[in-house]
Amino acid sequence: MSILPFPNSSSEPTPLRPPRPAPGPVAVGTRAGDTSEASGVSEAELLALHVGESCVRLENRFDELLPLLKSLGPVVALTRNAFAVHEKRGVYRHLEAQGSEARFLGEEFELRLFLSHWRHAFAFQEGESKYGRRSLQFFDEAGAAIHRIVLEEGSNIAAFERLVAEFASGEQSPRLGLSPRGLAATPLPDIAVDVQGLRRAWLALRDTQAFHWMLRRFEVTRVQALRLVGSDLARAVDPSALLWTLERARDRGISLRISVGNRGSIQSHLGHVQTVRSMGAWLSVQDPGFKLHVRTDPIASAWVVRKPTVDGVVTSVELFDAEGEPLALLSGNRKSGQPELSSWRALTEELARKLALPEELP
Repeated sequence: MSILPFPNSSSEPTPLRPPRPAPGPVAVGTRAGDTSEASGVSEAELLALHVGESCVRLENRFDELLPLLKSLGPVVALTRNAFAVHEKRGVYRHLEAQGSEARFLGEEFELRLFLSHWRHAFAFQEGESKYGRRSLQFFDEAGAAIHRIVLEEGSNIAAFERLVAEFASGEQSPRLGLSPRGLAATPLPDIAVDVQGLRRAWLALRDTQAFHWMLRRFEVTRVQALRLVGSDLARAVDPSALLWTLERARDRGISLRISVGNRGSIQSHLGHVQTVRSMGAWLSVQDPGFKLHVRTDPIASAWVVRKPTVDGVVTSVELFDAEGEPLALLSGNRKSGQPELSSWRALTEELARKLALPEELP
């Protein structure tokens, strides 16, 4: 059964003719894609309106699809949340998968995926040029964006067409079966938290990946844990810490790990930054192969966070909105088995001194 509106991989790419303007990126200025919510539909539903014209629904066989992403060659990976967008040019190399989690591990690009939240997938071509922009787009059960892969000059269009042919769903209607997101577990009130137990567990950490499970064990949110654990482990700093940190890391030539995530994807740039700009409410990094856009006015709290590991203490700068959702996380770029960069540690110690907020009384 042939249901592909995309050109055959053996022929020269031909344009797809959208009968209406193609949906572009949803604004990230407000939580959970307010642009789509304001119209009463999700981002996935907006895209699905083009099924059969410039859009193909894909089967959600993600365990089979992920290993094939390498064949696309260099592409732009895009992960965003309500207030931050992370774009990284790279190749989807070195896949590791276990259960509902998967990771791509590259020299300058890493991606961690939580596949239990992946529900809907589409291949999309926008623009009327015969080389119209092609992308793969993934959404959660409520239709919110999780991850996007955009082909560019140098990408393998033939591999893209083969992938679409292999994974095209037999159901090519614009109707989606969406469901509301499950409610997050209610954290304990501060007074009920075993703060000393939390602190002991924190100090016993040997891997930053165990941090999430520690929070679940003590039934606390991330920001709640930062508030309670003690300023030697988590120090509140002014929200201007993001610009302060990026500018000084740039000027001092410090290699960074810069991560932006949502419930289904965490994407990281590994390397230096060169061009840092602050434009009104927006802060941007615009470097070859890497772009970061963060809206700074929703940053409600920023923290210098220290976590023990088998390689020694590692330090991060973490930023959250008013609801405690993470916007972005910065740390020194290092490989497993290596200690933290001394230059990064010195920078974060300086940050904790110069931009520290007054400690709240218990």
